[in-house]
Amino acid sequence: MMRSRMRDFAPVVLLFIILNALFVAGRGWLEGWGADQGVLIAGNLLLFLITLFSFLMAKRGLANPNPHRFVRSVYTSILIKLFACMIAAVVYIASYKQDLNKPALFTVMGLYLVYTFLEVSVLMRMLRNNKNNG
Repeated sequence: MMRSRMRDFAPVVLLFIILNALFVAGRGWLEGWGADQGVLIAGNLLLFLITLFSFLMAKRGLANPNPHRFVRSVYTSILIKLFACMIAAVVYIASYKQDLNKPALFTVMGLYLVYTFLEVSVLMRMLRNNKNNG
């Protein structure tokens, strides 16, 4: 069961690894662009962990025979992800008022959309496979 979860979640894990590798290897490029490497890596890690939690929650809804349960679990997981990211952004902005790194913050905001799109794509593929098998 756990192996199946990790196989389904593999595209998100791959995205996380590639992004971190780019952030570490491209430090000079990021500095030239004005983006803080630490903010990008921390934001990527936060998005990955929140996406993992959200994915597991939605996957549990997929296992339920009631289709409304799946839809509710996906909506709930996306809302939790949205609010967790908003809280993290507010904490970051309040903590670093003068030293706020806007390029990194906006990049992480874009990564939120990428992670959400990828998570929903994986869940929809799992739903189609579940309907074909069931």
